[in-house]
Amino acid sequence: MLLYIIFGLLIHFVFFASIFDIYFTSPLVHGMTPQFTPLPPPAKRLVLFVADGLRADKLYELDENGNSRAPFIRDIIMHKGSWGISHTRVPTESRPGHVALIAGFYEDVSAVAKGWKENPVEFDFLFNETNYSWSWGSPDLLVMFSKGAKRNNVFPCSYDASSEDFGAQDVTKLDTWVFDNVKELFRGARNNQSLFSKLNEDKIVFFLHLLGIDTNGHAHRPSSRDYLDNIKIVDDGLKEIESTLKDFYGNDEKTAFIFTSDHGMTDWGSHGAGHPSETNTPFVTWGAGIKYPQRVSAQKFDDTYLEEWKLENWKRHDVNQADIAPLMASLIGVPFPLNSVGILPVDILNTTDLFKAESMFTNAVQILEQFKVKMTQKKEATLSFLFTPFKSLSDSKQINILRKARSYIKQKKYDEAVSLCKELINLALKGLSYYHTYDRFFLGFNVVLGFVGWTSYASLLIIKSHCNLTIGVSKEVKKPSHLLLCSFVALGLLVALFLLLQACPWTYYVYCLLPLPIWYAVLREFPVIQDFVTLLLTNPPNHFVGYLLLFILGVEVLVVSFFYRYMLTAGLIAFAGWPFITPLWTRAKSTSLSWIFFCLLLAVFPLMPVVGRKPDIFLVMGAGLLVLLLSLLVLTFVIRRKNGFVNEELVLYLLQMLSVVVSICVVYGTHNSLLKKQGLPLTNQIASWIILASSLVIPLLSSPILFDRLFSILLSLMSTYLLLSTGYEALFPLVLSCLMFVWIYMEQETLQQSGISCKQKILIPFVFVMCAFEAVQLTTQLSSKSLFLMVIIISDIMALHFFFLIKDFGSWLDIGTRYGIYSHGILKSALKKVTSYLSVESVNLIFKVSITSSNSFQPSETCPSSSWH
Repeated sequence: MLLYIIFGLLIHFVFFASIFDIYFTSPLVHGMTPQFTPLPPPAKRLVLFVADGLRADKLYELDENGNSRAPFIRDIIMHKGSWGISHTRVPTESRPGHVALIAGFYEDVSAVAKGWKENPVEFDFLFNETNYSWSWGSPDLLVMFSKGAKRNNVFPCSYDASSEDFGAQDVTKLDTWVFDNVKELFRGARNNQSLFSKLNEDKIVFFLHLLGIDTNGHAHRPSSRDYLDNIKIVDDGLKEIESTLKDFYGNDEKTAFIFTSDHGMTDWGSHGAGHPSETNTPFVTWGAGIKYPQRVSAQKFDDTYLEEWKLENWKRHDVNQADIAPLMASLIGVPFPLNSVGILPVDILNTTDLFKAESMFTNAVQILEQFKVKMTQKKEATLSFLFTPFKSLSDSKQINILRKARSYIKQKKYDEAVSLCKELINLALKGLSYYHTYDRFFLGFNVVLGFVGWTSYASLLIIKSHCNLTIGVSKEVKKPSHLLLCSFVALGLLVALFLLLQACPWTYYVYCLLPLPIWYAVLREFPVIQDFVTLLLTNPPNHFVGYLLLFILGVEVLVVSFFYRYMLTAGLIAFAGWPFITPLWTRAKSTSLSWIFFCLLLAVFPLMPVVGRKPDIFLVMGAGLLVLLLSLLVLTFVIRRKNGFVNEELVLYLLQMLSVVVSICVVYGTHNSLLKKQGLPLTNQIASWIILASSLVIPLLSSPILFDRLFSILLSLMSTYLLLSTGYEALFPLVLSCLMFVWIYMEQETLQQSGISCKQKILIPFVFVMCAFEAVQLTTQLSSKSLFLMVIIISDIMALHFFFLIKDFGSWLDIGTRYGIYSHGILKSALKKVTSYLSVESVNLIFKVSITSSNSFQPSETCPSSSWH
């Protein structure tokens, strides 16, 4: 038995880990040769301003008086430089946005395993290639581009992490701090010869990360006065920095400036997904090597932004966010970041046509280098007769395109050369994606094979244990054939040899060999399969097909409900009709009406908005007051039921009610404190932690009577849940708990009507559902192993669905949802594997919980109350 549990856990762990090799592997390659434009660059230095969380529309649009919120930037657009929209990719977050800007590639999804915090693999970025780089801003961000620097040429300067407080009084200081420290650097350089000489070298970069706008947006939303005023402060700071550099360098016109943002923000103050308010960020550039504004009579874009922003007569140059990295490298003459997939926007360069063509050729060779390295790695790790190359970009085609582009440059056909280089870049990018996903089908097939085998084996266990198929068929236990065992051993050796010849990593051996013992275990139960098929053939097929379709429909509804919440509403409405198809409607009408009411009430929640809603603190407080009212009613009921009350139990109930009161006060006090920009009070923090800690302990001290214990769990969990709520969701666990209580009553009523005797056995909303599930199992005397095995099978089938729905692109919400759902199904199955074979006594030993009967849940006469202990 223990071996079976360990094997089941191992299988689910492998299934869980497989997605990191199949979907979440790093697309980055190493071993490329640095590429740079072989011509003098237009700029000696570059200043990169990144206003974190700045939406394009909030910068470009005019205010209610027809004036610009950023007059300096507006003047740049009309008189000094080029402008447009930088189109970011999801996930629209600070880390991936800055990686795209400075390294030129979009987020490495293998960072999901690191919580998006650390660099999972080394990658090249612009600062690496410079002589010197200085950066100011958030410590969380700057460490990414200093910790990974190849040389000691990056000098970060950051404020304390505690300054990044959404509830702080004035977060614009995060931006003014940056501007002040930049100016201090140049003032100090006049008295520091070493610093002075470094600042006067070429190929240097100044990076200013401005976090105030993002922080104000989260705290007050982008439409707030705080957010809009912060834009004006940043605009003034840009003007001061430009003036400081002009004074220091004697207005030598060798400085290039780029102002942009890492991501935008929704109207309700969030980001991470793909709404235009999140993906459209400003892009303004001016200075050395940048085109001056171009007046035009008409422009063709799919949006109406130009008219809304009153900029229809100034040529707009849109770029992709990763294109900014090769632009910066080209402007100061450093090698393009090795992992960059950005395409140089040559249209905004104020240089010779030769420089544009050479820079574009360099860009093409740099991306082609990545393709060639990726192809070589995959070719060396694959048997020659099995290797399938990317046919659209063969070796001969690469050589022909490069020769033709070089010939165009020699013939001064620069436009043709640029166009040809862009074609090569597009082909190389498609080839990179092809080789990155080369093994995905092979690995996925083996994982699915193991998954299906495990589900089949679990199904056979249920059939074998509860269908009594083999009774009367054969009294002798047939030993498994040696031929079957030898066949699987031989197959395993062949698979291992195949992987060895291809020098595959050790994880490939696990994924490919694990299905063999699983399917061996399935085929050992071949007599059970035969008997089950015989049983199906001897019974009307309508019943089997009907139950199968019903099962499939139920699983599909559960799967679809993860993406379309209203399916849960439909399911709850269907559940509300349960009493009508049972005798409960006539024998226990009040209980049935309660079930219908709470089912319909719970069905409202999936229809409520998940994001984009305003916080409603009064709903949270109202939920807390309802809990207190319910507690008083229950307390009165319990006192009447017991004809007296034990002092310890009374004190415990009062403590839990006091905890709910404190939670209400903490929520209200925190809300007011944040509105006044006073941050989170220390007393509220301490109280919150105390409530959280006590909520895990107090239920264990409550009365072991079933109703009392469950209600104690509800009170403790509600006090914590209130602290985590901002609106209608505070009412959800209260309604869910009421429905769970009614469910237990209904199962008890059903049991009493059937006259069946009972027998012994025992994340906040989920915890209460689990407790209610155990209580129902007590009353129905169903086999614990059977119930849990069925849950395992359903969970595994759902996880198999989500395995094919996992995405390695898109928003953090999209990636995280599919990854989270898949891992949730796997982990739930693994946990059920353990709990299904734990006895009641061991559960009680771990949690010190026992549930006994009371008059609240009257057992039938054939079910003595002692069996509830």
